[in-house]
Amino acid sequence: MSGLLRRHRDFRLLWCGETAGKFGAALTTVAMPLVAVSTLHASPFAVGLLGACGWLPWLLIGLPVGVWVDRLRRRPLMLGAAGLSLVLFAAVPLLARSGRLPLGLLIAVALLAGAAAVVFQTAYSAYLPTLLAPADRAEGNAKLHGSASAAQLAGQGAGGLLAQLAGSVNALSVNAGTFLIALLCLRGIRHREARPAARDRGLRTLTAELAEGLRLVAGDVWFRTLTLFGAVSNLALMGYQSIAAVFLVREVGLAPGAVGGLLALGASGGVAGAFLARRAAGRFGTARALLLSEFGLSSAALLMPLAVHGAGALLYVAGSFGVSAGVVAGNVLKVSFQQRYCPPALLGRLIAGSAFLNYGTLPLGALLGGALGSALGVRPAMWIMTAGVPLAALILLFSPIGRVRDLPVRPAEDDRPEPGARGPEPAGRDGVTPLPGA
Repeated sequence: MSGLLRRHRDFRLLWCGETAGKFGAALTTVAMPLVAVSTLHASPFAVGLLGACGWLPWLLIGLPVGVWVDRLRRRPLMLGAAGLSLVLFAAVPLLARSGRLPLGLLIAVALLAGAAAVVFQTAYSAYLPTLLAPADRAEGNAKLHGSASAAQLAGQGAGGLLAQLAGSVNALSVNAGTFLIALLCLRGIRHREARPAARDRGLRTLTAELAEGLRLVAGDVWFRTLTLFGAVSNLALMGYQSIAAVFLVREVGLAPGAVGGLLALGASGGVAGAFLARRAAGRFGTARALLLSEFGLSSAALLMPLAVHGAGALLYVAGSFGVSAGVVAGNVLKVSFQQRYCPPALLGRLIAGSAFLNYGTLPLGALLGGALGSALGVRPAMWIMTAGVPLAALILLFSPIGRVRDLPVRPAEDDRPEPGARGPEPAGRDGVTPLPGA
């Protein structure tokens, strides 16, 4: 057991709970579309709509949730969100057995589970820096992203296998169990946050704090560049991921169990990305390592639409491996940068402001992928959406990130806010930003 895991009990519990949740989420990304495709016989657009509903709450409630996270203790919010997800995913198999599982109800479950994920992810991202000392955060981020990638690998494989053996609907029962594990782990954490300072909670204050988070993202060139990149990248990523199950079943000719295994092999690139991120940053610099991850490795996305039945399906694995490695390595670098750069008092609002733009394109990408799949065919839609993955990285290449070796550790003198203004503070302040979805 490594140093951080050995000496930090609360981090171990958070790490175990988060890893279980990522396993369940990965399982669901396979099982939910397979329920729609194989059980409810949904069209490509309907499958895309189902994927969109999982991310739509970021657009609907992401900004106010960020303000609430700054006003309340984060751990109780995480417990409540995990509890709601447990109930939702436990209910789906019960409804299916009674013959009352129409597509509309499955979409409603996706919406509510997505809303719970908004609360959990925002609170979790702001909670982690309060749990770890600054010197431990880089190691903690690498461990969390590495285990998340391993959990995605296992979860997607298990999702396909369970769908093959027990049915895709019953596979969702396992996801309910992962949220039970997350609940137990969160309850076992001994660290207690200080109560946030009381302040005016009226509608006017809420609106002002929402605007403050957006100004923070828009007013700093580094936050602005990373958020814009994340928004465009997520549009492309979710565009092809939303129709991946349809593509692999109907175009490549795979069985549901094989779909899960193929997705799991591709997701194993995330483990490699988490392992390489800090090493690449030390050798090439943080900015150059970010470009190498998000542009170099992610260009492998163009291999995926070439996949065909038989050994040609391995082209999908190779492309997915490169994308997973690039996205996870990029996430480790970006989170570590923003934890050094951003003031902790604005964490919730920064997370919400970034996520509103960053995650807000995920439902649009899912709808776009589904619409293109229905209008042009699934394979042409895959070509269009996968091409967007490396193209999005041009935003980084032609920004200040493309002209420096390392990302900054604090705002430049001339970028500091005027006296009395709210914004990133100088030297030594830590923060966090949400992770772009992959």
